[in-house]
Amino acid sequence: METLQNTKEKLVLRMPANEPLANALRRSVSEVPTLAFDELEIYKNDSALYDEVIANRIGLIPLKTEKSMTSKTKIDFKLSKKGPCTVYSEDLQGPAEIIHKKIPITLLRENHKLELTATAALGIAVDHAKHIPGLCFYRHILEVSSSPQIDKIVENSKGLIKAQKKGAKWLCDLNEAEIKKIERIDKNAIEDSDELIFIIESYGNMPAKDILAGAAKVLESNLNQFEKEIK
Repeated sequence: METLQNTKEKLVLRMPANEPLANALRRSVSEVPTLAFDELEIYKNDSALYDEVIANRIGLIPLKTEKSMTSKTKIDFKLSKKGPCTVYSEDLQGPAEIIHKKIPITLLRENHKLELTATAALGIAVDHAKHIPGLCFYRHILEVSSSPQIDKIVENSKGLIKAQKKGAKWLCDLNEAEIKKIERIDKNAIEDSDELIFIIESYGNMPAKDILAGAAKVLESNLNQFEKEIK
C-alpha cells in the first residue's frame, strides 16, 4: 500500500485490488461517530423559511469532532440575529468549533429576528446522514494498451498517479472523457489492473486519516461481533 496524498481534507492510497476490503471500509465510514446538531428549539423565526428547513440546514453544518468526545457528549449553542442580514453558521455561538463559518442559513429583512438554541451530540450516519464525516470511494487503476494515438492521451492525462508504461501497456488513472476518447480508438484497449486508488475526502469534522482509522476500528469491532454470533 502506498500513500499518494495525505492532508486533513483528503487521503489517497494506492492498494492491491482487494475490493471486499475496500468496500467494507467504505461502508464502515458511516459508523464513525461524528458530532452534529441533534436537537433544535426555535423561539422566533421571522424569516421566509419554515422551522423545518432552518433545522435541516443547521443539522448539516460540520462541527469539529474531538477524540475525547463520547456518546454522553452534549454541546449547547445559541443563535440570536436581527435583520437586515444574512444568518451564517458562524452566528451559532457555542464551545465546539464550526468548520465552515460562512454557510448561509437564512436571510432576515428589516427588524426580522431568528432566535434559537441547538444541542450537538455524537452519532453515526447509519442513524442519520448528518453524521457522515466525509466521502469514501475507490476505483481501479487502469491498464491501457499502447499505440501512437492512445499514448498521446495517456501522456497528457492528469490523474492521481503518474502514467507508467510497462511493456506494451500503460498503468494510469484516467477521467471519463479520456476513457471515451481511447474507447473510440480501440474499445478493447482498457482493462482494470490489479490495483485500486482508495480515496477519503473529509467534510472537516476530522482529518481524513482519522476517518480511515475510525472505519478500520468499526470494521474490526463488527467482525469480532460477527465471530461471536456464529460460534
